[in-house]
Amino acid sequence: MSIGTELVKYFPKEVAPFAGLKKVNESSLKLLFDMISPERIVILITAESIEIPASWNIIYQSIILQMVSKNSKQPGLPQEEIVPLKKIHVPQMLALTSLTNPGPFIERTIEFGNYTGIFKSGELIAMAGQRLHVNQYVEISAVCTHPDHVGKGYGSMLIQHQAQQILQQGEIPFLHSRSDNDQAIRLYKALGFITRQEMNLNIIQK
Repeated sequence: MSIGTELVKYFPKEVAPFAGLKKVNESSLKLLFDMISPERIVILITAESIEIPASWNIIYQSIILQMVSKNSKQPGLPQEEIVPLKKIHVPQMLALTSLTNPGPFIERTIEFGNYTGIFKSGELIAMAGQRLHVNQYVEISAVCTHPDHVGKGYGSMLIQHQAQQILQQGEIPFLHSRSDNDQAIRLYKALGFITRQEMNLNIIQK
């Protein structure tokens, strides 16, 4: 789904705001700037802090934790029916992510594949999916629960389900969390995730 060259790639606007640079430097950031459309918002996640050229508008920068799991734990959660999500579910997925703000989710984000959810009375009340796939590492993302249904373990069930699927394929699940989100970090650790390293989140706009 990527657009770009061997040096700079990014996703279509309707899929995701993420971009990747083979070398994180001023030259690559200029190439990206010249490629994308005016006012396009881009997210860069980098191992090192970077200096953003003045041509970009910096919207937000922070430190996030990148966490991985090589052995999914099963803390005896109650089980609910976990349903594969398809394109017909996108309106409900957009409504839920808009309400809970788990991170970028747009009309075509579902094309990354393997999104699953929990329904109550026909309403999608919790979901999670797989997003970036880097070599043997698969990212779990869009983990969210409707505010009326929090505290019931739905997020844990969905993360556990996704992690087990990834591990069974011989791959390694990973995810990201804000470094100050203590509640989420405790949950991820309880499910077998450990912090790999701190990463730099850069949200910038042309």
